[in-house]
Formats: sequence, C-alpha cells, structure tokens
Amino acid sequence: MAWSSGKDSLWALHLAHRTGDLDIIGLLTSITETYERVTMHGVRESLLQAQAAALDLPLHRILIPTPCSQQQYEDIMRSALERASSLGVTKVIFGDIALADLRAHRERQMAQIDMEAVFPLWGMDTTSLARDIISGGVRATITCLDPTKLPPDLAGREFDEDLLAQLPDGADPCGENGEFHTFAWHGPDFHSPIPITVGQTVDRGGFLFTDLQPAGVL
Repeated sequence: MAWSSGKDSLWALHLAHRTGDLDIIGLLTSITETYERVTMHGVRESLLQAQAAALDLPLHRILIPTPCSQQQYEDIMRSALERASSLGVTKVIFGDIALADLRAHRERQMAQIDMEAVFPLWGMDTTSLARDIISGGVRATITCLDPTKLPPDLAGREFDEDLLAQLPDGADPCGENGEFHTFAWHGPDFHSPIPITVGQTVDRGGFLFTDLQPAGVL
C-alpha cells in the first residue's frame, strides 16, 4: 500500500481489504529524511509508526533527501519498488481519485518493473466519497493547507461534515486540487484510535503546516 498517512490512503486500504482478493503485506511511505516527516503531509514519523501499529502492518520507509530533484526522487522510488518486487510483491495500491496524468505516471513506473498499480478510489465523485469516508468511521485532521485555496483558519481542523460545509465554492471536498492533506488517526481498520494533540501551525513555502503530536508530547 502506497501510504500517505491521510484519509484517502486509509479508505483505499479499507476498500481493498473488503474485496478479499489482495494480500496486503505492508505500508510504503516516503519520509523527508532531514525533518523525519511524511513528505508533503508533514506528519511526524512517530505518528506514522503508530498508524502502522494500529493497522498491524509493517512500515517500509522511503527516505527522501532535501533538496531532492525529480530524477533523484524517481530513482529512489524505483529502487524501493524493485526491493518490493524482489520480495514477491506484484501490486501496489494507491489512493488517487481523479488526476489522470498522475495515474498514468504511476502505471508507467510500475510497468517498468512488471508490477501493477491498483486504484480503489479511481473515478469516484469526491463529494460522495468525502461523505462516505466520514460516515465510514474515518477520523482525520488537516496537516497541510494551501491558504490560496482555503481559509487559513481551517488549518488543523478535523475532516468532518462541519468542515465540508465550510469549504469555499470550487474547493474539492477531498482536496484533489491540492487544497489540503490530512492525517488519519482512526478508522474501520484501526485496532484503536491514535491519541493526538494539535500543535502550532506554521507557514513553510506558502503552505500552512499544522504540527500534530502524539497525545502527551509537549
């Protein structure tokens, strides 16, 4: 499972589990090595480890340097997928919904090493999908927000019906246009919720990152 730590990854994993025809053996996540956080989402590695424990799945980290060129990134990802292939992995699940160019890129990458990309959420209406994710028991909190697309005061908010009601016109309910990223701290496949506290929100490179911490960490 290509695991971003967010709501879409968790729901894609849930749907893949429900099919019953895939043996899901681990989570594959890129980590920005300098900061020890999930790339793009900004989630602490300790919370990522807690997710893997709650899902009872091994975590396989892909360490990304800073800075990192596109070619470096491609090479690192290819090496990680080749290692997975050598262990007998034939498919990787992705939580992508509607970005056709990204899907095509992933499929090309996978085909080069005779692996298949699986997209359980592909083509779903994002308004219905967002509500299904919430009603299905996924609990998630916004960790990264683009203030040019959403009000800054939504940073650090829980992904719930109240949030959906406050999204401005044109904003995608699942954040498919880069509006936001989330950290999923509970859901139908978790053994138990991950206790978190919502920390400081800071501006990094024009994006607002909210620091989520394991509950009890100051």
